[in-house]
Amino acid sequence: MDRSVYDRMDRLEADHWWFVARRAVIATIIERLIALPDGSAILEAGCGTGGNLRMLQSLAELHAFEFDEEARCRAEIKSDLNIPHGALPDDVPDQGRDYDLIALFDVLEHIEDDSASLKSLSAHLSETGRILVTVPAYQWLWSRHDERHHHFRRYSRAGLRQAAEAAGLRVEHVFHFNFFLFPVAIGLRAVKAVFRRNTPDDEMPGPLINALLRRIFTSERHLVGRVPLPFGLSVCAVCSKGADG
Repeated sequence: MDRSVYDRMDRLEADHWWFVARRAVIATIIERLIALPDGSAILEAGCGTGGNLRMLQSLAELHAFEFDEEARCRAEIKSDLNIPHGALPDDVPDQGRDYDLIALFDVLEHIEDDSASLKSLSAHLSETGRILVTVPAYQWLWSRHDERHHHFRRYSRAGLRQAAEAAGLRVEHVFHFNFFLFPVAIGLRAVKAVFRRNTPDDEMPGPLINALLRRIFTSERHLVGRVPLPFGLSVCAVCSKGADG
């Protein structure tokens, strides 16, 4: 990603509505769809500047890796973890154990060979473990935001399922989230296109708007894993090892 993207992420992820609400929704997905056994271990693959680490640390023993050196240093400060360098698909650090949950939160779209990356991670998964993936939805929503973040693609539910199954994984759940704010996002992108505005999609809004958007997005934690949402700005998949292990 552009250095400015890492800097903005580090500055915003504690308070920006999208980061805060996404953590709440992801925590609910883990609680509702992934039964973590006692003594579980979690790996966050591509932890960025560390915004999700404290949430994951509240659930289980946590390990992580990150490609970007400066982002990795910032994540270590936030989490008190020793976070090694790692890269997908060919440089996943061996930290001495298999994992009950491997998490990729908006990481897979940054990697050219997504199936090879999932296959590489599955080698570090326990026999009953799960891989939890979130990615941005819909290729037709491609914008300058994707270019700044060095994305290779956006995903449909079918596309994410295909990538996981090509990696030998069994897809247990695949669904949309960030449903309620979908029309807002479409409208904002249309306005930017008409007026040729080039401001980042993740800039911090004013306090009242930030609180309102956070509340709307966070409310989806009552639906995920219970009610299938017909569309949304993100796609999530929960995967396990296939029959060939």
